[in-house]
Amino acid sequence: SSGINAEYGGAAKNLSNFAVEGPNMEVDQGVSKVLKEFHSAGKPIGLCCIAPVIAAKLFDGVEVTVGSDQEGDARWPYAGAAGAVKAMGGCHVVTDVNQAHVDAKNKVVTTSAFMCETAFHEIYDGVGVMVEEVLKLA
Repeated sequence: SSGINAEYGGAAKNLSNFAVEGPNMEVDQGVSKVLKEFHSAGKPIGLCCIAPVIAAKLFDGVEVTVGSDQEGDARWPYAGAAGAVKAMGGCHVVTDVNQAHVDAKNKVVTTSAFMCETAFHEIYDGVGVMVEEVLKLA
């Protein structure tokens, strides 16, 4: 699957054109500049929900999560985004919504957040783990 889904919002429409272009997306120039500068300076980056696809586009081989890669599971309606991560040269790591993945080499921490259809407190927990892990890398 291309990962393209018209229901994507946020970073897929406002920070990139992933919602329309999938793996062929372009990242907003300002966003790209800031993330590349952070990465080059060794500063940690935290991304959640669909935003990890931006890291996959910008940083070769980066490890990120958008949650599950199993399409057809109603709990994970956007699992196709994992395939887009791979298509852009990233490595997708399967995690549950209350977890985050740390790519220590690239100092990129990601969590799935609203990629999962679940209770808000589970999303909150995953975002909290992401923030804690970003702070550990700072």
